[in-house]
Amino acid sequence: MTSRPEGTSPRPLRKRRGPLLPTIVIAIVLVVGFVFFAQVWSDVLWYQQLGFIQVFVTQNLARGAVFLVGALGMGLAIYASIKLAYRARPVYAPNGGPPDALSRYQAQLEPIRRIVMAGVPIVFGLFAGAAAASQWQKAALFFSQVPFGQTDPQFGLDLSFYLFTLPFLGTLVGYLLGVVVISGIAGLLTHYLYGSIRISERGIYTARVAQLHLAVSGALLVLLIAVNFWLDRYGTLQNSYTRWAGAMYTDVNAVIPTKAILAIAAGIVAILFIVAAVIGRWRLPLIGTAMLVITGIFAGGVYPWVIQQFQVTPSEKTLEAPYIDRTIKLTREAYGLDSVEVSAYNATTTAAPGALQPDAQTTQNIRLLDPTLISSTFQQLEQYRPYYQFSPMLNVDRYSVNNANQDTVIAVRELNLSGLSPNQQSWYNTHIVYTHGYGVVAAYGNKATADGKPQFLQSGIPTTGVLGSEDTYQPRIYFGQYSPDYSVVGASSGAQPREQDKPQGSQGDTLYTYTGNGGPNVGNLFNRLIYALKFQSTDLLFSDGVNDKSQILYNREPRDRVQKVAPYLTLDGTVYPAIVDGKVKWIVDGYTTSQYFPYSQQQQLQQVTTDSQTGAGRNTALPPSSVNYIRNSVKATVDAFDGSVTLYAWDDQDPVLKTWEKVFPSTVKPLSEMSGSLMSHVRYPEDLFKVQRELLARYHVTDPASFYQNDDVWSVPNDPAPDKSSSKQPPYYMSLQMPDQKTPAFQLTSSYIPQTVEPGKSREVMYGFLAADSDAGSKTGVKGPEYGKLRLLRLPTDTTVPGPGQVQSRFDSDPSVSTSLNLLRQGASKVQNGNLLTLPVGGGLLYVEPVYVQSTGSTSYPTLQRVLVAFGDKVGFAPTLDDALKSLFGGNSGASAGDAGTNPQNPPQQTPPPAASGATDQLNQALKDAQQALKDSQSALTSGDFAAYGAAQKRLSDAVTRALDAEAKIAAAQQGQGGASSGSSTPSPSSSATPSPSPSK
Repeated sequence: MTSRPEGTSPRPLRKRRGPLLPTIVIAIVLVVGFVFFAQVWSDVLWYQQLGFIQVFVTQNLARGAVFLVGALGMGLAIYASIKLAYRARPVYAPNGGPPDALSRYQAQLEPIRRIVMAGVPIVFGLFAGAAAASQWQKAALFFSQVPFGQTDPQFGLDLSFYLFTLPFLGTLVGYLLGVVVISGIAGLLTHYLYGSIRISERGIYTARVAQLHLAVSGALLVLLIAVNFWLDRYGTLQNSYTRWAGAMYTDVNAVIPTKAILAIAAGIVAILFIVAAVIGRWRLPLIGTAMLVITGIFAGGVYPWVIQQFQVTPSEKTLEAPYIDRTIKLTREAYGLDSVEVSAYNATTTAAPGALQPDAQTTQNIRLLDPTLISSTFQQLEQYRPYYQFSPMLNVDRYSVNNANQDTVIAVRELNLSGLSPNQQSWYNTHIVYTHGYGVVAAYGNKATADGKPQFLQSGIPTTGVLGSEDTYQPRIYFGQYSPDYSVVGASSGAQPREQDKPQGSQGDTLYTYTGNGGPNVGNLFNRLIYALKFQSTDLLFSDGVNDKSQILYNREPRDRVQKVAPYLTLDGTVYPAIVDGKVKWIVDGYTTSQYFPYSQQQQLQQVTTDSQTGAGRNTALPPSSVNYIRNSVKATVDAFDGSVTLYAWDDQDPVLKTWEKVFPSTVKPLSEMSGSLMSHVRYPEDLFKVQRELLARYHVTDPASFYQNDDVWSVPNDPAPDKSSSKQPPYYMSLQMPDQKTPAFQLTSSYIPQTVEPGKSREVMYGFLAADSDAGSKTGVKGPEYGKLRLLRLPTDTTVPGPGQVQSRFDSDPSVSTSLNLLRQGASKVQNGNLLTLPVGGGLLYVEPVYVQSTGSTSYPTLQRVLVAFGDKVGFAPTLDDALKSLFGGNSGASAGDAGTNPQNPPQQTPPPAASGATDQLNQALKDAQQALKDSQSALTSGDFAAYGAAQKRLSDAVTRALDAEAKIAAAQQGQGGASSGSSTPSPSSSATPSPSPSK
């Protein structure tokens, strides 16, 4: 043991708290706060530059106001409940027993009591505020609602009550129930902790103040339940059953009356709670509550079940008829189907000569280019540099060429930073130098060159063609579907350009300085710091590529830009470019939707809009939200050069849009300001059409009895292409003259077959053909009178008209077709079937399918080599559509196709050939020899005998040459018999070309 020296005493150690820890904490708080501020301020700058700062302010003020109300309501209620219970605590704590344990809890809680009493309400208030803020749109719609001017068939209330008022009231009641329950529990626990409520062997002791507190909480709770019962009456009109929507017989005659009874009963029980608080007797409210529960079980559950099982089910068809009629009418109205024009179309299956003469204008413009296949063709022919790209899904539009509307496949040449070599992937290059794409590329939809390439009407760098040049439109694409996340552009006058602009061959690439107003300024140090934090880039802060005139372009995808300035819209998955008034504009369709329309069938958007294109990722799928009301209320444009967004009120009579215009005034321009040039390029939106065609498969029936029996339900056919057969066939844009029209119009079309319950087990015959008129005209501010008109052709069920699946099967099994396709596949070439178009022409249905061939190799691309056509049970096949139609209609179709006069790649012999029968024998023998040569080649490769492999390849080449010669002789022989020069036409080996009765459905 050691001892302390004499005369010394121990010094107490004093711990001094240095300034380091508080400084670190403050610094962290400041940094986090500034990062948060940077995110908010960058949004302010973005909205301000775009001219939509009002949207940002209004949206966030609405969220903030709802958050504040929700947080304060919950927080103050909990605090008041706790405070009241604490003040009502007994003055002297009871002695002995369990209360001693409570005393210990009180003693432990006392040092932090004030913190707990303030912290608990704050925490619950923050959670409640956040939940309430997510419902800001319901509050905005409620306070700005516009009436529909139409009442529901049950209660006679304006439809705006169901879309705007009822959702808000339901959310409000749910929130108040949460406030009452949570604050009541908080008060109950506080009363118990401080002795106002005691549990002992003799029972439960409750102080007078605690009784009053609990009675008021119970009364408020039951009163809110009464309000909820009352609102549930109206909610029955929004029911969505499997077969029907809205309030049916049981709802109207059992559920709605019992809900009213339960609401009144709950109101009486609430009064009993108040009486109990006054007189101090709890038996009445307790009995009342028990009776309310029992009544709710029997009146709200058992009674409706009895009515449904023993009254409705035995006579369901009769009793439900008036309510099914309501469902049919209001569903059709909610989805814009109430004005569908249905007409009978007695389609013939006989391909008579000259049948297409009345449809000559339609035939002239039949589209052959498949926008899903030729993206790689555009890429190889029009890319020019590896840092350019085209969308995998091109778009179909129409332009006036030589004073006639021409269906056009169009795309823009966008930037592709991944096409830069690794040593070019510097920050400076990817954000300062390579900033934009260049030019529009467009091709005729109805023709191709002699070797199967697209025939361009706009192409090249510099951009040239019938659509314009650099002198007539701005070709630079700064905002698009594949633009970089951000670019820094712009410079002072006279500064050296830095942006790569366009290739100039041997002269090198030209440089460019951005002259638009496309993004916030980052010329000052503060804004640089803001965006350096936003994009986590020190290069942005220190690079000499940023100057006093620099702008930063971001949020460049057109759909994203529109969604930010119009957060209330659901946007179509397809965005397409058009040259409008000297600028490249992205056109975006916006929908106002609701899930609260009475008596309307719910639809899950993602499910009903999914097809073979969305499944392949070529189009954007809609979100998995449910709606029962939809309108294409807004057409939006995004300028590809400066990113400016313009919203036009396309459906200015839509009450939902009118309501949102009150929330965000002056953000949507009237239709009168839409230019004629833009009007000529708007089209009927695809996703709306998909939703409508899905519903029309059942809701084309308007008779309640037939609707109940479900005896005339249709289905959308699956895409017949081999690799897409598990997904629905997408709708197709084309210029088409429907039977009741005098001239063709740009249409969006789809087909119907009988209902498909089990895949592969239904008859794929045509039951219906739907077309949506997409011709809005070209007058400024005036929508074409026919635009948006839905025409439904109903085919007779006693005539077997093949559907898309049957037609594709006949194409695949036809001997002439399969023989020719096998020839095209020689040399490992890949044969691809294009989109199978259906056209109601010639008194029947004409099917047209382009056939593309793509050779092997990384730089190969599909070229149009053949066209398949079908009418009834007859199939035609030729290098051009014009020849294929001639062969299909006995040598005279009555009309010329757009590719008439195009020289095929392999023209037939011009000298009189031998008889077709001898040529067919030669063809079959050549194919057998080619097949054997292929087998011998494979065997030689497997055994390593390269000499044998070479000999087999030589025999294969000889067999292919003989087969091609034989095919030409067959075509020429058919020409001598009145057929087309280079086409073939054969009836299906298993079908008749004459109409035959179909079996019962």
